[in-house]
Amino acid sequence: MNSVKFFSICAPLLMAAPGALAQKYPTKPIRLISPFAPGGGTDILSRVIGAPLSASIGQPVVVDNRPGAGGSLGAEIAAKSEPDGYTFITVSSSYAATSAYHKLTYDPVGGIQPVILLGTTAMALLAHPALPVKSVKDLIGHARANPGKISYGTVGVGSVTHLLQELLNLEARIDTVHIPFKGSGPALVGLVGNEVQIASLSVMPAQPHIKSGRLRAIGVSTAKRSPLLPEVPSIGETVSGFDVPHWYAIWGPKGVRPEIVALWNREVSKILLTEEMMKQMRGEGMEPAGGPPEQFHNVLKPTIERWRRVVKEAKIQFAG
Repeated sequence: MNSVKFFSICAPLLMAAPGALAQKYPTKPIRLISPFAPGGGTDILSRVIGAPLSASIGQPVVVDNRPGAGGSLGAEIAAKSEPDGYTFITVSSSYAATSAYHKLTYDPVGGIQPVILLGTTAMALLAHPALPVKSVKDLIGHARANPGKISYGTVGVGSVTHLLQELLNLEARIDTVHIPFKGSGPALVGLVGNEVQIASLSVMPAQPHIKSGRLRAIGVSTAKRSPLLPEVPSIGETVSGFDVPHWYAIWGPKGVRPEIVALWNREVSKILLTEEMMKQMRGEGMEPAGGPPEQFHNVLKPTIERWRRVVKEAKIQFAG
């Protein structure tokens, strides 16, 4: 066969190769980073979504816990990974907080590829029963009478749970002491064990402790009350204008091919819209989101800007 005839036969195949390669994705397991310790809201949601996603795309979605630095350690790993569609990350609104606080080596908005906003919920302001407070008003009064004597736990320095309390400190004119943990799981354990007296954490993992009486929910962070805790007032009912929704999302490193982003967005959206998933998420106080990747971007950018203002007003210094 001469070379001209060989090329005329093979050229259409070569031209079709990129599409064929795209159709083969994925061909190996995919890493879904959870930037917090096992047991927290981000970890739980990653695993709940990862199982059906594995079935729908035909390859295992392996949850890889990379806790540290309020989630920024795992986020940096994700941002600097190869944009080949085999590394993604599930983040919470703590990502926006750490992006506002830490000196990052990448652009937290323009240097990533948004995939999908998973859902939004409220965080619960929790108190250990040994602390003599039953409401946000009680907490403010007790904190003003005992400045610097109430400690609050967070999922890490610069996390949303850290900046949320700093925002409350500013708005309510109180002084509480920050004790960071490596993730919401350890922070929850620390609060139950009375290592710290208060913490604002995801309702999902805290709910069993609230129901058992090991913890007391005294407020929720959103302007509206949580359907999961309808008897618990919003913080905004005492501190006017206070509204800090907690959200979860998935993103990948910048440069992931559009067809792979579209595949993930489509398949995760399908999972979020299943009756089983909607029932489970709403049963845990979360409103499923979905929508195009741009929807997450439109939430992320103003959230980072807000936390940058809090960092400045609270005079929080970067320590490393």
